[in-house]
Formats: sequence, C-alpha cells, structure tokens
Amino acid sequence: MKKDRGYKRFRITSISGLAAVLVFLLLVNGADSLQAAEVANDWQFGISIYGWFPDISGKTAFSPDGSDSEFKVDIDDIIENLEFILMGSFDVRKGAWGVFTDVIYMDVGDTASSSVDGSIGPGDVPTNVTADVSFDLKSWIWTLNGYFRAVDKPGWSFDMMAGTRYLDVDQKVKWDITGNVADVPVAERSGDDKESLGNWDVIFGVRGKFNLGAKKALFVPYYLDLGFGESDFTWQGVLGLGYTFHWGEIVAAWRYLYYDLSSDSVIDEISFSGPEAGVTFRW
Repeated sequence: MKKDRGYKRFRITSISGLAAVLVFLLLVNGADSLQAAEVANDWQFGISIYGWFPDISGKTAFSPDGSDSEFKVDIDDIIENLEFILMGSFDVRKGAWGVFTDVIYMDVGDTASSSVDGSIGPGDVPTNVTADVSFDLKSWIWTLNGYFRAVDKPGWSFDMMAGTRYLDVDQKVKWDITGNVADVPVAERSGDDKESLGNWDVIFGVRGKFNLGAKKALFVPYYLDLGFGESDFTWQGVLGLGYTFHWGEIVAAWRYLYYDLSSDSVIDEISFSGPEAGVTFRW
C-alpha cells in the first residue's frame, strides 16, 4: 500500500532530516557566511538555456471506452523518441535573497509492436497474435523557488530553498490487436484513450556549488529538493561539472526527478533521469 504508516514515517523523516541539515549548516557558518552574502548587495540576474534528455519510466493507467476495467502501460517499454523539448530557467538575487524559476516542456512518444507465435489447447492449435501500441506524452514541469544565500564564499556557495513545483501531463494511447487461432481469426481489438494530470507540490531544498582550482573557474554544482502535496512524495537531484567565464558559465550534469503519485491518480509513478547540458548568462 502506498499510504501505509511506514511510508508516511519515511516521508516525514526525509523532510525533517533535510530541515535539520539546513539549520545545522546555517549555524556552523554563522555570521561570517551572512556577511559574505551581504557583500554583493546589487541586483544580480541569470538566465539559463539547456537541454535535458532523460529516460522516462513509470506506470500509467487507461480505461477503454465502455469498460469499467483498467489496464496499465509501462511507459519505459514504449517511449524512445523525443519529439520536442523546451527548457530554461531565470534567477534574480539581491543580497542574500533571491527567486528562481525553471520551466520544462517535453513531447515524447513511440509505437511498440509485438507478435506471438505459439499453440494452445490439447491439440496444439497454432496461434499468431500481433499487438501494436502507440503512446504519446506531453508534459510541463514548472518549479518556482525563493531562496536564501546562507554561504557565499570564493570556494563554495549554499542556498536554502522553499517553493512549489507543478506537473502537468497529457497522455494518449492507441492499441490494435489482431491475429488468428488456427484458421479462425481473432476479433480485432482496437481503441484509444486520453488521460490528463495536474499536480501541485510544496518543495524544500538546497543548492549551490563547490569551486575548484586556483582560479576557481571550474566548479561542481549541486541541487536537491524534497516535496509533497498532491503527490505522495517527489524529489529531484542534480550533480554536474561547470566552467565559469566572464559572461556566465557552461554546465554538464546528471538530473533525476521522481514522482510517487496518489493512489487515485492516472499515473502510479513517473521518473525522469538523464544528462543535461546548458549555458547560463549572468549580469
């Protein structure tokens, strides 16, 4: 069961643990960190354009027209083709306080076909059945976070974040099953269905970077958030490698986003995992 006591304890423990880490790090750095964050008190802006190419996995449910029954599709068994993608983020900060937003749009889909040859019954009656399934998924993922720059040193930075994330999914499936049992054709079974999902969650997290080398131009960016709301649980993590120029920076990273959705949702769970690369302009 998704909503048993053990799961709830895990979710509460995860959120509480992250909050404890935030408080501890803030106390450790103390006044020195706050003073460093207040040095750059001017408005600072950043805009990022990037590409994220994740593997998508999960389970989603459909109900054929005129039927009370439900069948489930393993998304990762079908989706291979990325049809369209749009991604970007915007960041604004004054002193230690800032806001950033991140928007992702994905249009993915593919068609899977499978044939089964065999026999049934005591007389080994030959069978030949073919199934074709076409699946399409369009998704918006919008994150909006306020943050506090708790550490802003030459060697590393550390932000504490709180905000919201919205997941919007439109999915369509078409299926066609044909075949024969001996000389008797199997009645063709075909149909289509469409399901939609809109999901809001509250999220809390941390982000920042560790600078490397004598000139501190090379850096390791990190990001982690945990959340819940209309989802039972969601989390996202990013870890990468970047290089700083006078105009901004370039970054290559690995990104993972996971949703464990409510039991009455059309999607049981869904995850996005894969590499991303982008460029950020700062002024």
